[in-house]
Amino acid sequence: MTGRSVPDEVRLARARLTRIVEPGWEPAGRWLREFGAVETVRRIDEADEGAADPALPGVREARWAGLVARAREAPPAELDLTRAGRLGARFVCPGDPEWPGQLDDLGDARPLGLWVRGGPSLRMWALRSVAVVGARACTDYGVRMGASLGAGLAERGWVVVSGGAYGIDAAAHRGALGATGATVAVLACGIDRTYPRGHEQLIDRVAEQGLVVGELPPGAHPTPSRFILRNRVIAALTRGTVVVEAAYRSGALGTARWALRTGRHVMGVPGPATSAVSAGVHELLRREGVLVTDAEEVVELVGEMGELAPERRGPVVPRDLLAPATARVLAALPARGTRTLAEVAREAGATDDDTTGRLYELRSLGFVERHGDGWKLTRQAIRSVSADGGGS
Repeated sequence: MTGRSVPDEVRLARARLTRIVEPGWEPAGRWLREFGAVETVRRIDEADEGAADPALPGVREARWAGLVARAREAPPAELDLTRAGRLGARFVCPGDPEWPGQLDDLGDARPLGLWVRGGPSLRMWALRSVAVVGARACTDYGVRMGASLGAGLAERGWVVVSGGAYGIDAAAHRGALGATGATVAVLACGIDRTYPRGHEQLIDRVAEQGLVVGELPPGAHPTPSRFILRNRVIAALTRGTVVVEAAYRSGALGTARWALRTGRHVMGVPGPATSAVSAGVHELLRREGVLVTDAEEVVELVGEMGELAPERRGPVVPRDLLAPATARVLAALPARGTRTLAEVAREAGATDDDTTGRLYELRSLGFVERHGDGWKLTRQAIRSVSADGGGS
């Protein structure tokens, strides 16, 4: 524990607190701000079990008794740090060179510290990262979009952050891994545990190629509330959050709300209007989010100036290449039947001489043909107009 800006006693105190208080509990954040980590731990450790008055402010007697009891049962922080070290992991605190400063936007709800498994610098990776989250019970469309976004972002040098869960999370991680890119899994349990169990190989691959991160100490198990609180870390760690498929009560929408609260970009991938699994995304898009359909559009929003998505337009058809005046003459001809030169000129708002020249130009290009004193569209031109949605 040398060569770091956080003193050893502070690191040990913060690591110990991850055993005692739940992630995101704001009273603990206030204690750290007002008294510091070492003094906070001292007051908890020296409290008499069953004491009537809490030794720290802003906590009820029953909650205080629970904290003291937890502290009595918790193993020494040195053991947790040693256990993490055997995994090739470390405990990163606020004030460390590796600490991502954007997590400070969470205020008193910011993590006490983060257990980090993997080689890269979390701070450096977080500077250019995007969260891709969504439904666990997703559709094949959602899997394709999650994987496509993960791969596309990774190919453009962005770090893909998600929660390691089934569904969209796994698709985003796998997309980034398949592109030999960078990805971070933020867990709601200890970094030495795998949840869900079926993702053991995936989490190991993420740890080898990227980072596995969590607020809870080694061995800690996940709970429903820990999943909800984990989402605030995913949101605050990244430049923006993309939601791919989420029902009205999806936890992924909680990540989006934390992103909004911390001033991050919020994006959503639309699904079928009739899809219940996309209903939450559509509501998000109606009220706060930005619609995106691929990695290029995500990067245009979260990236630096000049990182623009290509302009989206349909295929170029031959009539698109005509000069405006010539296109007006072409548009003056009906889909069926013929028109005289005078009728075409009047419809196009041009002189007879100008119209004559443009009609012969159009004939040379295969758009029109002459029939006696009249002019009409060729079959090729009629097909072109119909395919382009035009017509007279």
